[in-house]
Amino acid sequence: MRTILMVWRHHPITARQLAEVHAAAPGYGVVVASEAAEMDAVLDEVEIIAGRAPPDVLARAPRLRWYQQWDAGVDWLLSHPVLAQRDFLLTNSSGIHAIPLTEHILALMLALSRRLNEAWRAQGQRDWHTVPFGRTSELYGKTIVIVGMGPIGQRLAQVVAALGMRVVGVRSRAGIAVPGVERMWGPDGLLDALAEADWLVLAAPLTTRTRGLVGRRELARIKPGAYLINVGRGPVLDEAALIDALQDGRLAGAALDVFETEPLPPDSPLWDMPNVLITAHYAGDSPLYHERALAIFLDNLERYVVGRPLRNLVDKQRGY
Repeated sequence: MRTILMVWRHHPITARQLAEVHAAAPGYGVVVASEAAEMDAVLDEVEIIAGRAPPDVLARAPRLRWYQQWDAGVDWLLSHPVLAQRDFLLTNSSGIHAIPLTEHILALMLALSRRLNEAWRAQGQRDWHTVPFGRTSELYGKTIVIVGMGPIGQRLAQVVAALGMRVVGVRSRAGIAVPGVERMWGPDGLLDALAEADWLVLAAPLTTRTRGLVGRRELARIKPGAYLINVGRGPVLDEAALIDALQDGRLAGAALDVFETEPLPPDSPLWDMPNVLITAHYAGDSPLYHERALAIFLDNLERYVVGRPLRNLVDKQRGY
């Protein structure tokens, strides 16, 4: 039998959701599994896998033709290059993070500009902490450079443009216009873009080309007193160079949701820096996450069954 394996952990799949999968792919068997033994029992007959499947499961599925992953980033391929050569379609859930991540980024920007991190620490000590006059800042009129103009970067551009910010984008193909973006640079224009940045937001995926994309040379070009936010992947940013830029005052502050090593080691200097906000890689979290991911899968499943092109098809060699 042609089988769909749904790797479903942490929450139950509802009867309605399961019925929608069956309706989208008549003639297919559907197996919902969370444990390795359950997956191994059906691997020989699996044609489609959806969810968050361990790479070894993908490697051991001889009839696999399509994997719909529940996440957006496919940087796991960097650690499993053999799978990048396997002949199966890979689609991701790109787009479902755009709303929560944009709101998370905006929250971090407002917290830093209004110095809320100082207020939170003072509140914990019952200290009536006042900020010296003129030491807060506004987003209005500032230039934000967004590196990575996928769904997250595109939505963020529209939101911050509505707040009166000037938006500069950096993407792999500069010729594609994005609403709200005043100027778009390609990868070769990164240094020029950074020279304009009051705010730098990294929302790029991790690939062989973006690893270490922002290091000492790039941080030296950024406008003094700028803020940096990273919600993409930790290795896109040279963490040691960031720490130095924060300590010497070139950067006014940073907000980080992703790190080179996760969890962030207890001895990292970032923990104790008063001008740094840390969130534990949950910027994309939303109560609607699985509902949105399932909607992409169901749409793609209907396409797959009738032979139409799939949404969010990943180039496994390029990594996005």
